Amino acid sequence: MSRVLVTGGAGFIGSFLVDRLVEKGHAVRILDNLEPQLHFGKVPSYLNKNAEFIKGDVTSYDVLKDAVKDIDVIFHEAAAVGIGQSMYQIQKYVAANTLGTAVLLNALVNEDHDVKKLVTASSFSVYGEGSYKCEKCGLVEPELRNNAAVLKDSWELKCPVCNSILMPAPTNEEKNQDATSIYALTKRDQEDMCMMIGKVYGIPTVALRYFNVYGPRQSLNNPYTGVAAIFMSRIKNNNQPILYEDGLQTRDFISVHDIVDSNMLAMDKNAANYEIFNVGTGNPMTIKHIAETVSQLYGKDTKPNITCKFRKGDIRHCFADITKIRKKLGFKLKINFEDGMKEFIEWSKNQEAVDNFNEATKCLKKHDLIENKL
Repeated sequence: MSRVLVTGGAGFIGSFLVDRLVEKGHAVRILDNLEPQLHFGKVPSYLNKNAEFIKGDVTSYDVLKDAVKDIDVIFHEAAAVGIGQSMYQIQKYVAANTLGTAVLLNALVNEDHDVKKLVTASSFSVYGEGSYKCEKCGLVEPELRNNAAVLKDSWELKCPVCNSILMPAPTNEEKNQDATSIYALTKRDQEDMCMMIGKVYGIPTVALRYFNVYGPRQSLNNPYTGVAAIFMSRIKNNNQPILYEDGLQTRDFISVHDIVDSNMLAMDKNAANYEIFNVGTGNPMTIKHIAETVSQLYGKDTKPNITCKFRKGDIRHCFADITKIRKKLGFKLKINFEDGMKEFIEWSKNQEAVDNFNEATKCLKKHDLIENKL
């Protein structure tokens, strides 16, 4: 059995990973700063009692050099999350994500340790827009939508060659990266730095590009968390889910339990070493469908408010091609969307849900990040 460090191990994904590792007999150490926006500075009740817990920040070298002692495997889950907020809290996101990862790697390079594998949590956001196909021109990579003026005819992207409306296609790991937010940029930093240092110093490293993760323990009080949780908080408070654009933009939603499976495979399989993998389902779903599903499963008839507004930094479509992780690691999806959402909703019924969406929207408007369609 291995000695494992999980940074961000008190968080949504990290805590489920900790549970699985403990269940498998590994000795687990958690490092987490208990981010006030998520945890209000308190140790969450679900945190596994059989894991060692260190309250500390990944930006502290003294904390990191002690945390990596006697550790065989590191899962680097610690990160500030949220695309919109990252565009006006730039220093916070760069510090937590880019600097935090740099400090971790600095400890691995300059301190004695036993680390034999590093698995880092990356994000599909590093791609920017997903892949697209033109009926006439084949696979293309259109320019990013940067303001409402370019959307006056359609929300959809157009072929840069023939100006035809494009169809979204599965996005594989070879697609060029074109970050549209500070959050995405810092996730790319995390991924690039870990892969670089891992290769130079012979530490087998894996980067997992998570798509839209949902499930129990996802904060219902944080308006910058996953869209499913945001809709859930709105509906629990008898408020309409707010949808940007026409609500028909698509994403790839994956259960936290399948995300944990991908991490375990990354740890256990040598075939994962020095590789980057998408972790999604390959099934695109519209944001409108997500809002309607949450409302239906709650037994409510709360219709979404489709605003026809554009949030700067938002992409139109992105869903995963998971061929690589299936072939190389034997990854298999176990949780379908309906069952996963039922579990999420059942858990949420006994959870506090403070709807902070309006306050978050005011911040976005204040910083000129929301535009009306012309």
